[in-house]
Amino acid sequence: MHVRVDPHSLVPPSQQLVAAVLDAIANGELRPGDKLPAVRALAEQALVNPNTVGKAWRELEHLGVTEGRNGSGVFVTPGAAFVAKAVRLAETLAALRLAVQQALRAGHEATVLHDVVGTAARTLAAGERQDDHEGERSKA
Repeated sequence: MHVRVDPHSLVPPSQQLVAAVLDAIANGELRPGDKLPAVRALAEQALVNPNTVGKAWRELEHLGVTEGRNGSGVFVTPGAAFVAKAVRLAETLAALRLAVQQALRAGHEATVLHDVVGTAARTLAAGERQDDHEGERSKA
């Protein structure tokens, strides 16, 4: 798992780490029983303080998607995918609603926003299907 933290983001680094792990769990990159990187190793990779990673790991444990095992590390829990998907869906819908509110306040027409979201969703979905087909062809 490769994680990047954007130092210019308004989102705190620990929350960026939480979101990255939740995304990795939700999309199947991390599965139940998988071990998360050690705090110091991830801190070096993401260029953050180890305390920042520790804070993220505590939040993930609080959400129930990981569990610490004394002397062994932090592991993904059996129900993590369900929780991760639910949390990320709620967060992304909230962000989308906020973006729509801001766009409307800025003077964008609702029909234009509807078209933009619809086009973006169709384009991204088509791209994901294309990626899936390319993966299937490379396996053959």
